[in-house]
Amino acid sequence: MTKQRQSAFIRAIAADNSLPIEKVALELWIKDLDNPFRWTLRPILQLFFALLLHLTWFLKRLPFPQFSGHTLLQKMICWFCKNLVSPEANLLILRHFATESNVLNFLSENSGKSVFVDLYPKCVDDMLHDTFVKHDQELFDAFYHLGDAKEAEYKPRSALTWQRWQAIDMQDFQLERKASQVIDFETAHALFMCLFCFLLKRDEYRDAINGFNLDQSIAIRIGRIIDKPEIVEMAYNKYPHYLVGPWDLSQRFLMHGFFTEYLYAELEQIRKPEACTNKSKASEQQA
Repeated sequence: MTKQRQSAFIRAIAADNSLPIEKVALELWIKDLDNPFRWTLRPILQLFFALLLHLTWFLKRLPFPQFSGHTLLQKMICWFCKNLVSPEANLLILRHFATESNVLNFLSENSGKSVFVDLYPKCVDDMLHDTFVKHDQELFDAFYHLGDAKEAEYKPRSALTWQRWQAIDMQDFQLERKASQVIDFETAHALFMCLFCFLLKRDEYRDAINGFNLDQSIAIRIGRIIDKPEIVEMAYNKYPHYLVGPWDLSQRFLMHGFFTEYLYAELEQIRKPEACTNKSKASEQQA
């Protein structure tokens, strides 16, 4: 999208840095917004798949024997990504695993815990091995072991630890680009959400779509550690004690993605000066 074609609003959000987000992530999203399928195909597919999702949700809640197909789910999603989903959307998906892994690892190690997440796929094929399901389960496990939120106390920047942090380098991602990769991020999610509901057990799916609401809890804990309670405002998904169904799922999913990007960028801004300071100290010690 050239600046000449951008609307006044798009130019405004492209220039605004009130919310922390890395420039590369913002550029990927703005390019995704210009995808013609987002404004033509997506509304139709979202309406159709939203109806199908609610029907699938209803059927899965009936007292029938439960089944799941994690391997099939992984293979189908990866096939869609490699053949139909746009490069921009694929990169945003890959980034999401890294941003959330970093956020959870930062929270864990700066809360004195040793439960870490190691989901840092570099290409679509890396997501074949139970990544999507594991992503949710590791989030829940990390929270189970975090303990009392009151233990999340302020730490001066020099005392923060970043040993499990893996800064995102876009050059590390490997994508085989195909002419058929044209579907935008939100349309891709509309295609995926019914697969998730159908190929997960009912409680697995219910837990997965409610996991977004832990965003508020993550923000509260990290806000205490870095003495920035205002970052709670970045969390769109809130109140994990109230379980919800699949309505508004696409928006909640998207806002969860933005939240992790915001929080990753906020923490990276804190980490970089600290990394430079540590590097200087190490050089002084060697001298």
